[in-house]
Parts: sequence; C-alpha cells; structure tokens
Amino acid sequence: MKSNGANELLALERVSAGYGESVVLENVSLTLNEGDSLALLGRNGVGKSTLLLTMMGLTRQHQGSVRWRGKDITRVATYRRAHAGLGWVPQERLMYPSLSVEEHLTVVARPGEWDLKKIYEVFPRLQERRNNMGNQLSGGEQQMLAIARALMINPRLLLLDEPMEGLAPIIVQELLGVIKRLVTDSGMTVIVVEQHARMALGLTKRAIVLDRGQIVHDSDSQALLDDGEKLDRLVAVA
Repeated sequence: MKSNGANELLALERVSAGYGESVVLENVSLTLNEGDSLALLGRNGVGKSTLLLTMMGLTRQHQGSVRWRGKDITRVATYRRAHAGLGWVPQERLMYPSLSVEEHLTVVARPGEWDLKKIYEVFPRLQERRNNMGNQLSGGEQQMLAIARALMINPRLLLLDEPMEGLAPIIVQELLGVIKRLVTDSGMTVIVVEQHARMALGLTKRAIVLDRGQIVHDSDSQALLDDGEKLDRLVAVA
C-alpha cells in the first residue's frame, strides 16, 4: 500500500491486535509524520504498551495494516523493523548481565549520526560506566543505557515506554532534558507512553488518549494541557 503523504512515517489502519486470542487494541487508526512528537496517554491497562509492541511486530495482529514509509510491514519481523528505523525502549529495559555498557551500545550500532562519541556526550555517566556490566548499573543508569542503545540504531522513530517509571527526581529531570532535545533539536519522531500525563504533554506536540483499546481523544498536547478538567476526565492522573 502506498503512502498517502510525502512526509508519512508510520501509519496504522483499522488495527486490532493483542496476545493469542485476546484482543487488546480495537480498530486503531493512526498516522505519524516525520518530526511528529506524540504523547500516548490513558489509564493503566488500556493498551498503550500494546500499541507500541504492535508497531514493533510483537503482538498478534488480528486485522488491519501497519505501514512504514509507505510500505506495508504488517508481517515484517521485529528485527527488520528495527533495521528499518524503529527504535524501541521497553518498560523492562532488558539489560544483559554478560554485556558491558559499551557492548550494549556497539552490538546494535548502525551507521548514522548517533555513535559512541555522541552518546557519551549526551550521557556522560555512561562513559564513566562503560566497562560496567548491564546489571551493575542503577535503575536510572539502566534507563539511560536503554535509551542510548535505541539511539545507536539511528532510528527515524523512537518509541519510549514509561521512560520515567521508578526513577529518582534528579534522573527524571536529566532524561526529560534529553528527550526534549531529541524532539526540538534533532527533529526525531518520538512517541512517549507516560503515566504522568502533564510531563508527557510538556514534551510533545500531539496527544492521543486510549481507553479500552481505542483512541478516544486526539489533539494538540498544549490544548489538552490547558484543559485540566478534560485531561483529568480522560486519564485520571496528574
């Protein structure tokens, strides 16, 4: 299927997906253009992480299609999606105890703007810990490494699943600064799943709210941020 627009990066059309016979997402249609930044919001269990997993090809898709830069990738393997430019930072971080920090980064590296030098400029703490094993890092350092590892594939789209969860406030502020720079300076297309809705809205230009596996709201992030009553009604979190 061909792209409907020259700047279209990712498109889902009438996608229903889940795990086994269980359907979590129902009839979801969504288009992202180059340079978009999207806050993906909603209460716990409404399908936010499942939507990211579906973009990566890690769920069972029951109907609909996924398009990447104009090409149908509905049945394309996860690793091929990563090679094509989808970078994913999972909620679980997935550190490997047998790999050092630097090995975590170099084993996935693909040519492009993001290399070890640039990663270490953005995350100097990782350079200090470059010889440590993945399981020897603090939670905040592991999250930095998970983001850095995704950047090393030089993605066109970065999917961030609860990147601030369980982190100390000082680390949260540091990561917020990094993500903000990715959006504003590099123009990278980013999707952020985040329970702290106002935090996510402050990072992004566009907001989508899921409820029971369906999109129930789509607007500018600032517009939703300015309407506190609507925001609280839709997501019931601060």
